[in-house]
Formats: sequence, structure tokens, C-alpha cells
Amino acid sequence: MSLHESPVSPVSLASPADLAARVEATVAAVRARTSRTGRIGLVLGSGLGGFADTLNSLEKLPYGELPHLPSSAVVGHAGNLCFGKTAAGIEVVCMQGRVHGYEGHAPWEVVHGVRTMAKLGAQAILVTNAAGGLDPAWAPGDLMVITDHLNLTGLNVLTGPNAEGLGPRFPDMSDAYDPELRALLTEVAARKGISLREGVYAGLSGPSYETPAEIRMLRTLGAAAVGMSTVQEVIALRHMQVRVAALSCITNLAAGILPQKLNHTEVEEIARLKRGDLLTLLEGWIGAIAEKGLA
Repeated sequence: MSLHESPVSPVSLASPADLAARVEATVAAVRARTSRTGRIGLVLGSGLGGFADTLNSLEKLPYGELPHLPSSAVVGHAGNLCFGKTAAGIEVVCMQGRVHGYEGHAPWEVVHGVRTMAKLGAQAILVTNAAGGLDPAWAPGDLMVITDHLNLTGLNVLTGPNAEGLGPRFPDMSDAYDPELRALLTEVAARKGISLREGVYAGLSGPSYETPAEIRMLRTLGAAAVGMSTVQEVIALRHMQVRVAALSCITNLAAGILPQKLNHTEVEEIARLKRGDLLTLLEGWIGAIAEKGLA
């Protein structure tokens, strides 16, 4: 590259036709392996992938065996597209793990999995993540329904020419996190005796954890939790008119809230400890959606 050449932006590498074709190629590869689908989808984040293994008639397709679907190198992200039935017999499709921008993936690669689930027929998708809590009154292990987000990654997956086959040029984000789907999470949690918080999620690029100064800024902006995923997936899904809800497992209190240092092992461990509540909440939420015909 000469001194006068600009580096290629990661958001401009794929044309709209390429994006649509890649999603269709992944869908075709899935369809060549299975006819199963699910009108309800889940993205299972750090340490939360165990829900997929509780499904009946489970069928796993490793990301590495499907075109254009990248695998994560981060611990806690198994990398499988899963089809299965809940205990109540409801068919779901799950991403058992995701990739992140900080791994070097372009935004359209980060969202390729959720776009594939939508094209496979998912009409309502729950995105989960492990996140840092910004409220000193909260504790590791708390679950939080995301009410809105702050996209502080510096990127937007929709930058560039619009892929008209996926959605409109200017998608509305007023209710990015569907009020009805959020209400169902709250109702199910209350019925099952599960404590559930709610708040705004701040999405940053990572992979470094935030500084205490950044955490003070985020609290001033109104964020209740911070993480390194979710926002691009939600933007892509709303672009496709898919209904979205999102749930954070608060695995640590963010930098400066408490004196201890942060590490990913702690994130994994807290997510495992909350497995029971999470499984109960997801099962109940999926059943409530099916009962009310919201997907």
C-alpha cells in the first residue's frame, strides 16, 4: 500500500449482493443437512450455551461446516447452529456461541448467524450475553432485560450500500427491544420467582475491559450494563423486521465499582452458576411466545 492509498474499511468489503448471496448460501447448506427450523431463535452468549444441550431431538451443525459462518476462538462459544425442541415440544433454533468484532471479524460476519436464523424462519429472537454491571447495588449473577442500547463500537453493520433484500435503508430503532417480548420475560420471571433487573446496555468494541473513567462516562450516559456484543446483531435483526429481546447475565461489576481486577474466567464461572435460572426463564419465555402466537 502506498502512502496515498487509504486502508480498506472493514464495513465496505461486501456489496449488498454479496451479503444476500452469502446468507442464502448458508441457508442452502443448512437445508441440505436438515429440514428443521424454528420460529423462535436464541443467541447463546459467553458461558450460556448450555441451554442448547438441554433441548430434545437436538441436532447440531458446526459453524465450520457451513459456508460463511465463522467460528469463535473465545472460550464459552462452542460454535454450533442447533435445532431442537423444548420440554414442551416447541421447535427452536439456537446459535451456540457467536463471533465478535474484537476477534477481527467484520460487522457483517458478526451478524451473519442471526441473519441466517431469520432467513431460516425465526420471527422472534432472544439475544443473550454476559455483561459487566454498572450499578453498585447489583451483584454478579443478576439477570437484566435490555430495554435499549448505546452503540459505542464506532461501527454500524448497515454502513455502506443498503442490502434491499434484507431490509430498508433507514430502519426504525425506537423499539429495537420489542416491548411485548420484554414484558413476557418479566412475567415469566415473576411467575418462576426469578429476580430480573432491566436497563440500558452499552456496547463497546473490546477486547480490553473498560477503564474506571469509561465506566463513569457510561453511568452518566444512563447505561446499566456494558459488553462487547449484541448491538450489531440487534441492528441487523431490526433491519430484517425480526422481533428482538435481549438478556444480560451480569457476571461482574465493571472496573472501578469494586477494587478487584476483571478476567474472563470469572465471567464463565458466574454464567455457569446462573444456568438453572436461565434455563427456567428461557423455557418459560419460549412457551409464552408460542402460547400468545407472537412468533
